[in-house]
Order: sequence, then structure tokens, then C-alpha cells
Amino acid sequence: MPKPSSLTVLAGLLASAWLTVARAADAPAAAAPPPLAAIASLDLARYMGEWTEIARYPNRFQKQCVGPSTATYSQQPEGRVRVVNRCPQADGRVDEAIGEARRIGPAGSATLQVRFAPAWLSALPFVWGDYWVVELDAAYQLAVVSEPKRDYLWVLSRQPSLSAPAWAALTTRLQALGFDPARLLRTSP
Repeated sequence: MPKPSSLTVLAGLLASAWLTVARAADAPAAAAPPPLAAIASLDLARYMGEWTEIARYPNRFQKQCVGPSTATYSQQPEGRVRVVNRCPQADGRVDEAIGEARRIGPAGSATLQVRFAPAWLSALPFVWGDYWVVELDAAYQLAVVSEPKRDYLWVLSRQPSLSAPAWAALTTRLQALGFDPARLLRTSP
């Protein structure tokens, strides 16, 4: 059998590449997930207290955290919420960020905004970030928090860990909500 020339091999590779591109152009695009919605109703008084981070999407403001962070919420006058986030660091210190949350929308709304900037900057809209409760069990023991673009995601629990079956079920539900479970950084067992 004669050995193919370099030109013949190159022509074959180009034809193969062209077919691959043509097939990709004809393939349906991955469907974008539907717009994210917060849960129908949030009893803010029941949501108060301490939550342990089970997992999160990696983000720039928690890159120094070496274990599960905690978030403690306490109601303040006029419906505001005091937020205290704590994260353990490699040197043994605990970083603490104190902020404030406010409900957006009517009573019972699960869409909130949170800020960690000083109070005197609270009139500036860009210091507030969306905090949407997108999943919450009936007993207020497991919550998922995100925002409309799905760039941020936190899985919070009243307990310091989540069983393997509960984790598997949760990641299935997260995928159905349009999240990528492979991006999750598991911070607590």
C-alpha cells in the first residue's frame, strides 16, 4: 500500500475539522436555565440564628477561608437583619464580617439584599448584593442562597454536616434549578 503524501494527510485533517465544525453549528445550543426564582415565602423570624456553610461556589471574598463559614442572622428594628459572617483562616484566626440585610418586596418575600459596606454608604445601590433564598426545607434546617445570575451559591445548614443521601438529593435539585453542582466547593462534610 502506498504511503499517503503530507498533502493528502493535511487535506483529510482539514475535511475532518470542517465536518466537526459543521456538525457543531447544526447541534442545538444548550438551553439556558429558566430565570431563577426565590421560594414563595420566607418566615424571617424562623430564619434567624446560626447557619453553617456546607458548600459554596468559590468566590473572591471567601478565598482565605479554610473551613466552613458560619452566618448568624438577628432581627433588628424596622425589619432589618444583622448579619455576622465568620470564616476560619489557615493561621487559626477567624475573619468576621458584619453587615445588614433588608427584605425586598412584600412581607414574606424571600428576596433580600445584603451589604457589608459601612452604614453611611447604604444609600448607594451598588453596595447591596442580592441574597435570594432559592430553597428551604419546611423545618428551616437546610437553605440554599443565590442571586439572579447564579454566579454565587451557598448551601447552609443548622447542622455542621449533611448526610450523603441528603447531599445527593440536594445536588440533583440544584441541577434542576440551573446550577452546576461540579462547581461546588464542599466546606463541611
